[in-house]
Amino acid sequence: MNKRYYSLDVFRGATVALMILVNNPGSWAHLFSPLKHADWHGCTPTDLVFPFFLFAVGNAMAFVMPRLRESGDAVFWKKVLKRTLLIFGIGLLLNWWPFVQWRGETLVFKLWVDPDNPDRGIRIMGVLQRIALAYCFASILVYYFKERWVIIVSALLLLGYWALCVVFGAADPYSLAGWFGTAVDKHVLGVAHLYKGEGVPFDPEGLVSTLPAIVQVVLGYLTGRYIREQGRVEWLWPRHWSSGEPIYPMLGGLFVVAVLMTLLGLFWGLAFPINKKIWTGSYVLYTTGLAMLAIGTMIWFIEVLKVRNGLTRFFDVFGKNPLFIFVLSGALPRLLGLVRIPAGVDAAGENRYTTPLRWFYTEICAKVPGPPEVGSFCYALAFLGLCWAICYMLDKKGIYIKV
Repeated sequence: MNKRYYSLDVFRGATVALMILVNNPGSWAHLFSPLKHADWHGCTPTDLVFPFFLFAVGNAMAFVMPRLRESGDAVFWKKVLKRTLLIFGIGLLLNWWPFVQWRGETLVFKLWVDPDNPDRGIRIMGVLQRIALAYCFASILVYYFKERWVIIVSALLLLGYWALCVVFGAADPYSLAGWFGTAVDKHVLGVAHLYKGEGVPFDPEGLVSTLPAIVQVVLGYLTGRYIREQGRVEWLWPRHWSSGEPIYPMLGGLFVVAVLMTLLGLFWGLAFPINKKIWTGSYVLYTTGLAMLAIGTMIWFIEVLKVRNGLTRFFDVFGKNPLFIFVLSGALPRLLGLVRIPAGVDAAGENRYTTPLRWFYTEICAKVPGPPEVGSFCYALAFLGLCWAICYMLDKKGIYIKV
């Protein structure tokens, strides 16, 4: 990526860092409210992280797509399909990882479907799988269609998804029980392979709700293309400020569209509630508007005012190996979860065990003075620091793991 867009690297790295932070608390029972997802309708700061990452994926596409167009269809399809399959496959393997689990005192292989309970099995969809599918279809859309048609198709996807929710949904089409997408996911993926975190089979990264997520990537692409084409290098130097023409047209347009997008999302949310778990169209517009505001602010401080400090460097390191460190942040706790540390016996005389990360939380972080949320947050920060140290070492050695 062009060095003058260092701010986009920082944006991507900050998004990855926040994803790791909110996904790894010391205890899910003790979270500060901004670090929780909305129970259903609504949007917390945590609910911004995933759409911001999809938006960042689209930003990166804006700088890669011109080279793919020059290379031709064969190179385009090879590149996109390879990346889609790799990211989707890594996500699926991460759900299965570490492939074994403790059952009593014995390690057993995790089967695709649990023979003792046919409704339990390996989850097919997930964060990386959604990224893969959204990236794939967004790439095809922006590669073959002109910008005007990209916008029209994106609008039709959002409106069509809204219509599907209304037509095929139950009495309350935007509720957990009434949303139509779960029936599709059950039929295509199977109950055994759906997320059960809501207490019932329901996948917040399911197939149907991936449709509006495609638009999130497309809007990131259009924003990145606008920045690339309008933010010419000569616009970013203070020597032009006196002319009144440099950065203001690009940033001004970015901020105006961002505000309009945010307001449109809020307005649409009156009829089609802002909801991450079913990824409503209002949620797409609202979070995209906020992502544009965030990027515009970063461009102003980092590119125009030339702010470079420890904070930008901290996030930039995450942006150098985003996929690798996200996967590692999910794989490492699960692997260490197989390590059992004796912790006495329970009331029934059965052996009790803890794990290295659980021990670190209960024996160190949980004992930090204050409410339990403080200890849980300290653990998340410590884990984030570990991930940063790994990224920093890779960066120092010039190792960048990409797909």
